[in-house]
Amino acid sequence: MDLLSDVGAPDSRVDAAAHVERLAALVEEHLGGLDLPAEPAILYEPVRYVLAGGGKRLRPVLLLLGAEVFGVPAERALPAALAAEVFHNFTLVHDDIMDHADERRGRASVHVLWDESTAILAGDFLMGLAYDLLARTETNRLAEIVRTFHTMVARLCEGQALDEDFEDRAEVSVPEYLAMIDRKTGALIECALTLGGLIGGATDPQRAALAEVGRAWGRAFQVQDDLLDLTADDDGWGKAIGGDLVEGKKTYLLLRALERARGEEHAWFHRIVTDGGLPAADVPEARRRMDDLGVLDEARRYVLDLYDDGERALAALPAGDARDALGWIAGRMARRVR
Repeated sequence: MDLLSDVGAPDSRVDAAAHVERLAALVEEHLGGLDLPAEPAILYEPVRYVLAGGGKRLRPVLLLLGAEVFGVPAERALPAALAAEVFHNFTLVHDDIMDHADERRGRASVHVLWDESTAILAGDFLMGLAYDLLARTETNRLAEIVRTFHTMVARLCEGQALDEDFEDRAEVSVPEYLAMIDRKTGALIECALTLGGLIGGATDPQRAALAEVGRAWGRAFQVQDDLLDLTADDDGWGKAIGGDLVEGKKTYLLLRALERARGEEHAWFHRIVTDGGLPAADVPEARRRMDDLGVLDEARRYVLDLYDDGERALAALPAGDARDALGWIAGRMARRVR
C-alpha cells in the first residue's frame, strides 16, 4: 500500500496530495542522481541497489514540509532530506542482517544478494554519506542540526538494542515496548520534522511542536504496523498475515493481550513467547482471541488518538500549504486503520 497516494481524495485535499507526491518525486530524482564512484564495484553496486529500492520516502518528505512551513523552499532543505532517507536505508540494511530477513520491499536483501560483510560495509558507507549530505545543508545552524541528527542516531541505536534485548526476555511491559519504539521507529520521524524546523528558522516553541508531532506519529506508525500485520488485506499488505506472531515478536498487540488475558487465555498467548512463535495455522485463532479481548479495537483507537495528537500539535505552526500537506499525510495514514 502506497502511503503517499490518495485516489479519490476529497477536492480540498487534492492540492495537498499533489504537493506531497511532488516532494517524494524530488527526493527520488536526487537520490538517483547522487554522484557515487564506480569502483570498487563490490561496495558501490550494493549502495546503488539499496538507494534504488524505492519506498514511501516519508521521512524526507516530512523534513521538506517542516522547512516549507516556515517559507524555506524544498530545494534548500533537500540535502538534509536526502540525509534522512539515506540514513533510513542504512538502518534497513543492517536490520535485515540482524533479523535474518531475506527480502526487503519485494527484492532480495543486500546480505542475501551479496553477503553479510558486503552488506555491513554498504551500510557503513550509507551512514557516512548521510552525514556528508547533512553537512551540505545551507544554514547558519549546522552545528545544531548535526547535534540533533546525532542524538537521533543514538536514540535509534538504543531502540534497536532494546528490541534485541526484548527477544530474550520472558516479560516485557507495554510501557517498555512503547519506550523502545519511540527510539527505534519514532526517533527518525521526530528528527526529520525537527530538522525541517531548524532549517526554516522555527522558534523554540515551534520546534517543540514539530517534535511533538513526530513523537506522536512515530509511535502511531509502529503500533499501526503491528496492527496491520494481523489485520491487513493480504493482497495489499504484501507480507504473510500474522508474521510477527509466527516469529514470536513481542508486539503491541501481543503484549496487550498478555495484559488482559487470564487463566487459559493467558497461557495460550504466553506460549507464543515461550515457544518462540506461533504456528502459522493458529494465526486466525490468535486474531479471534485478540478480537474477543478487545485488543484490536483498542489498538485502532490508540493509533487514531496518536494521529489526532499530532494534528493538534500542528496548530502551533504557521498556516499554509505545507501545514495542510502534513495534515493530509496524517489523515492518509489514519485511514489505513479505520
